[in-house]
Amino acid sequence: MARRKEIDGSASVPAFYGKELRWKRERLGLTLEETVEGSFYGVSYLSEIERAQRRMPLDLARHVDRVLGTDGFFERCCEDARKARNTGHANYAEKVLDAEKVAQTIEEWCPAAFPGLLQTAEYARALARAERPLEPVEETDVKIRARLARACLFEESHGRPEYWVVLHESLLRLPVVSPVQMADQLDRIVALVRRNRIVPQVIPWNAGAHPFMSAGTTIVMTFADAPPLVYTESLHSGVTIDDPALVMKYRRSYDLLRAVALPPKASLAMMEAAAEDYRNGNRADGLERRSLAHE
Repeated sequence: MARRKEIDGSASVPAFYGKELRWKRERLGLTLEETVEGSFYGVSYLSEIERAQRRMPLDLARHVDRVLGTDGFFERCCEDARKARNTGHANYAEKVLDAEKVAQTIEEWCPAAFPGLLQTAEYARALARAERPLEPVEETDVKIRARLARACLFEESHGRPEYWVVLHESLLRLPVVSPVQMADQLDRIVALVRRNRIVPQVIPWNAGAHPFMSAGTTIVMTFADAPPLVYTESLHSGVTIDDPALVMKYRRSYDLLRAVALPPKASLAMMEAAAEDYRNGNRADGLERRSLAHE
C-alpha cells in the first residue's frame, strides 16, 4: 500500500488549511467518504483540498463545518486560503487556475500571445508591462512568479494533464521581445514537445477561415471526476462555462480548429525554423523592415 504524503502546513496558507482539515477529520475518525456524504462533492475533491491542490468552495466549507462540528472555522478561513492560492492572478481566473491542476486534458487556443503555461519570464514580463506600464515593478514581479509557477504541471511524473495547444503562425513571427528572447521563448515550447509533455499545432497565416476567428483565449478542460468545462478570456475579464450543451459546442469547434492546423510534426518544424531565424538575426516574418516615416 502506498504511503500517503504528509502535508507541510508551513508551506502556504492553503497547505495549513488542508492540514487542519485532515487533522480534524481524522481526529473524529471520519473517512473522506463519510465527510463529503450529503454534499455535492466527491472524495477526490476533498482529498485535493487537504493536499492544497484545490480551493474550498463556500458551500463545501459550510458542509464540512457541520460534519466536523468546527463552529464555522472552515467557512471563515476558506476566503483567506482562496486569496493566498491566487496571489499574482486575476480573481476572475481563480476557477480555471484550480481546475488546470487536476485536469486530465487541457486544450487551448490563444490567438494574441503564447499561452501563460508556455511563457518564459521575459515574454511574460513584456506582456505585463504593456498592459500596465505604470504598475510598480514589485507587483509585476509577483505576477511573473505566479505565472511561471503554473508550469509545474509539466514537471509532474504522472504525465497529467495532456496539453494540446493550437497557435496561429503570427505568434511565431511577432517580435514581442528581443530576437534572442524570442528564440528562447520558442525553444521553451520546443523543449516541452521534445519531452512529450505538450502537443502543438500551428495554423498557417494563409489557412483561411477557422472556427475561432472571432474568439479570444479559449481553454477546454476534461476531468476524471467532474464534467468538462470551458474558460474564455478577454482583456480584463474571464468567463467559466459548464453548461453541457455549450461545452459540447466548444469541443466540436476545437476539433474543427485542429483540422485546419498543420500536423504536430510540421508545426514543430515551423517553430524550430522561426527560433533559428531569430538566433541568426533574420526577420522571422520574412519581410524587409519598413520605415514608418515613409508610410
